Amino acid sequence: MAALLGAVALLAGCTDQPAGRPAEETPGTSGALPATGVPQVTPQPKKIERLGDDIAVRGRVQLVVDPMADKPTRDLAVRVLEMAGADEVLVREPGQPEQSAHLTVRLGDRGAPGVTKGLQELGFHAPMPTPPEGYVLAGRGGDQPTLVMGASDPSGAYYAVQTLRQLVSPGRIAGVGVSDSPRMPIRGSIEGFYGSPWTHAERMDQLAFYGDVKLNTYVYAPKDDPYHREQWRDPYPPDKLAEVKELIGQAAAHHVKFTFALSPGNSICYSDPRDVQTLVNKLRAVHDAGVRDFSIPLDDISYTRWNCPQDQAHYGAPSQGAAGRAQTDLLNQVQREFIATHPDVSPLQMVPTEYSDVEDSPYKTALRTGLDPRVLVMWTGDGVIPRRISVADAKAAEKVWGRKVFIWDNYPVNDFDNSVGRLMLGPYAKREPGLSAQVVGDVVNPMNQAAASKVVEIGAADFSWNDEDFDAQRAWRAAAEYLAGDRFAGGRPGLSADPATVDSLLVFFDLEHMAPLASGKPWLEPAPELARRIAEFNRAWQAGDRAGAIAGLRGYAQAIKDAPQRIRAGAAPDFVSDSGPWLDATVLWGDALLATLDGLEARAGRDEARAGERFAAAGKLADQAGQVHTVPGESRPQGPVRVADGVLDVFVEQAPGLR
Repeated sequence: MAALLGAVALLAGCTDQPAGRPAEETPGTSGALPATGVPQVTPQPKKIERLGDDIAVRGRVQLVVDPMADKPTRDLAVRVLEMAGADEVLVREPGQPEQSAHLTVRLGDRGAPGVTKGLQELGFHAPMPTPPEGYVLAGRGGDQPTLVMGASDPSGAYYAVQTLRQLVSPGRIAGVGVSDSPRMPIRGSIEGFYGSPWTHAERMDQLAFYGDVKLNTYVYAPKDDPYHREQWRDPYPPDKLAEVKELIGQAAAHHVKFTFALSPGNSICYSDPRDVQTLVNKLRAVHDAGVRDFSIPLDDISYTRWNCPQDQAHYGAPSQGAAGRAQTDLLNQVQREFIATHPDVSPLQMVPTEYSDVEDSPYKTALRTGLDPRVLVMWTGDGVIPRRISVADAKAAEKVWGRKVFIWDNYPVNDFDNSVGRLMLGPYAKREPGLSAQVVGDVVNPMNQAAASKVVEIGAADFSWNDEDFDAQRAWRAAAEYLAGDRFAGGRPGLSADPATVDSLLVFFDLEHMAPLASGKPWLEPAPELARRIAEFNRAWQAGDRAGAIAGLRGYAQAIKDAPQRIRAGAAPDFVSDSGPWLDATVLWGDALLATLDGLEARAGRDEARAGERFAAAGKLADQAGQVHTVPGESRPQGPVRVADGVLDVFVEQAPGLR
């Protein structure tokens, strides 16, 4: 998918006016566009309210922008205003000669006189000063249209324009006031899965996408990158380092912190100064390339052995406590000799070997009592794959680690044995509001399928920005809107999503709703909407209303059958590519469900010969669906794809027994 302007404005347009359909101007005014309600913005702002008429956008627009807004932000603002309907956007700084324009837009420091005056004239009250990454946006149409955006810092200015993007529909900008800032300071994704790493192009796209949804962190930690883990001592070859530099630039352009992770635990000799210096030298090399955020993951390693004899002599026999002391020494030295000597570098991040639960141990005790308090410790919740992440558990984690933790959320990752064949497209659910007061950040570990991971990443972006007002179902639909955007309408980025594609995506998401724990038991149930409809079918059938039961389910069965074709025609091409095997299987399962209903309809009409023929056809289709496999080399582990298993397959198998 293209970057911001290759994406739909998430749920753009006012709630009472279909997106993509401009309202007519009211006679007798200078372009007033009356509207009520407020648009949906994702992530959900802390405060958004209607201020008045929508702002008409046409002809020449003047953008007055402070130097605090960087070039990517200015360029983004120009493209958004053009998207809204401006024929020409003139950009100038305060103090430069004013130019004639239909509309003047002010973008700058929250405390700048022009921004403050504009907010006062609009009667929009917002806190001062604005928190980090925060912004205020206010606008109203009419005879003297006004639009001002004030921010606390460059990232806040960028996010103000990202919100403006979602207030645009053809020819207009919603007349609303927004006061907003994130509740969590660290929000993003960690490429920390096993199996095929993302391609360079996928990483570039992800970084642009993070800017769209106000995620500010990307942690580079692919397990199967040899230079990250197994060959951590070796410098990156020139071609790979060139890619890293390009990623750093892409991250900066979209206000994302590129966090470089190095995982030495499988082979490092903790007590060897040469190994420690080698690690620091590699961090220094990427610092010279522009990285300012660093992580040392020490996960998925053993503390029942040492990697060198001198560690045995220095720390004693291998044990939890000895491993904790050795890791503490390493991390403290890196913090002291590298991080602390570079004032522009963020606090060091680390992933402990015991990264889940809240049970104390000699390992955790060693880190709690010895680790530099500035180091951020990552934690996965009550298990490697958490059933839920609660405020109570986060408080317990703070106690056991001696600091507020940083969530590594192992969802939607699908690299473990009991995730075989699964595409994790459920909502970002069972993360408790209030976590923002208890943790320093939240990053999700995505799938090998980068574009498909955006479904959960959008939910995580919404949650980590404003967990207090988070609605998992709202965010889930926003993901469908994003992926269904008409990105190339008329040669310009589209403003609206195709409703049929959105509906088909939501049907498909439901079929891939199930999310398993490491044990294989679901923490998100399989296909809840389909299960609900089958339950309704069963009630009607058992009550004797066989025709009603069949008719009630047939429409949804047809929607399942049709969803893949509509998704392939209308959704983002990279999402379609990632989902290919699952879409193929969904067609077969949709046909199997329709054939099953045909058989039940024939049975209700006392035509057992046709019923038997249709049930047999359904069984063959189900068998064919079961033969569809994941793409070799694309994901780990490999196996047959799963589509609403435990719901759809059970119904197709058991329906012939209904009498």
